[in-house]
Amino acid sequence: MINKEKMRQYGAMIGLELVEEKLDQLDEYARFLVEYNEKVNLTAITDPDEIIRKHFADSLQLLAQVPMAQGARLIDVGTGAGFPSLPLKIARPDLQVTLLDSLNKRIVFLQQLCQRLGIQAETIHARAEEAGRRPQLREGFDFATARAVSHLRELSEYCLPFVKVGGSFLAMKGPEVEQELEEGERAVKLMGGRVGQVIHYELPEIGEGRTLLVISKEKPTPKEYPRPSAKIAKKPLD
Repeated sequence: MINKEKMRQYGAMIGLELVEEKLDQLDEYARFLVEYNEKVNLTAITDPDEIIRKHFADSLQLLAQVPMAQGARLIDVGTGAGFPSLPLKIARPDLQVTLLDSLNKRIVFLQQLCQRLGIQAETIHARAEEAGRRPQLREGFDFATARAVSHLRELSEYCLPFVKVGGSFLAMKGPEVEQELEEGERAVKLMGGRVGQVIHYELPEIGEGRTLLVISKEKPTPKEYPRPSAKIAKKPLD
């Protein structure tokens, strides 16, 4: 399915050694994703080379840019087809990964995928603003990730409640983030966060720009957040 040698090279470019077992898992991931995508819409990207560049290599950039301690807990908010969390889990099996999505059909796919790949990961079918109020999840993670088109001010309210003080929210964005950072600054601060790093990188070969925002959690999120989704949409934290 995928060109394993190319995937190995992409890993080496960011300092990751992808052994044969991990390449086999990524290959099976791509194969099952394309197969399942024929009955459930999970991704618009189905070309093997595009999958390894725009899904796998992009996801693995987090390991190149952010130190993650052994056994770190990570929650992927609105995980969709498992990006970035499952490529991270394949590369770093020690990570404790939780996959959160509001659509059950995606959770079903992820459960079947994890079984096929021999991966242990927690799956949760819930809306982020509801899950973020659960005592067993709230401020229980070293990292929260999101690879979403939502604005930073909304993403911060959805994601930062999951992050423990001293942890980080890793927001994966496109190349242009300056205006969004400015508009989202108040929301980040209200949730107890601070933008620590703004890391720009490019996808291999095609050179498409991406930005990783590393938002440090400095204070607990006030108990009134996150608000219900209707309020988040109607009254953004400008």
